Amino acid sequence: MHNGIVSHSAAGTERVEIESQAKENVLSANPAPDFIMQVGLGFWPSKILLSAVEMELFTDLAKGPQSLESIRGRLGLHRGRRAIFLDTLVALGLLARQDGQYSNTPATDLYLDKHKPSYLGGILEMANQRLYGYWNHLTEALRTGLPQTKRATARAPLFEAIFADPARLKSFLAAMTGLSHGANLAIRG
Repeated sequence: MHNGIVSHSAAGTERVEIESQAKENVLSANPAPDFIMQVGLGFWPSKILLSAVEMELFTDLAKGPQSLESIRGRLGLHRGRRAIFLDTLVALGLLARQDGQYSNTPATDLYLDKHKPSYLGGILEMANQRLYGYWNHLTEALRTGLPQTKRATARAPLFEAIFADPARLKSFLAAMTGLSHGANLAIRG
């Protein structure tokens, strides 16, 4: 665990850690609320990462370390929010900070710089733009059984609508590329 967030070390390790913690917590005579709180508030670190990807922060930092003021100017961050945002990314292990300069970690440099062929942020972009909001209506969907996505109300079938709009198709293809990137690396061995 890293600051209440599951570390992102080896592939699959975080799932094992989460399952192990959940089982240990459920079976314990003195269960702690930590795991429940981590899962219940998991959208906080998720949305911070999704916003950083949306603003292309990691792509910008791929050019080299930058000061707080430089990042604020380039990304248009509000003066009062910039340090909290960047320091939260540091606490999550998604940025590094040394001598007042922020930089990518090896993982964010490799996987979240749009200019690298290893970029997998397309799926995160789609999650932020399309999927994140759908989860806000999960309780309603569970109670009514009705789909809560735009897809449910669209006139054209999902893939017809995607292929009819070049911008949407490009975004979808980037998302699918990002989603399959891990498998592609494993296959290449």
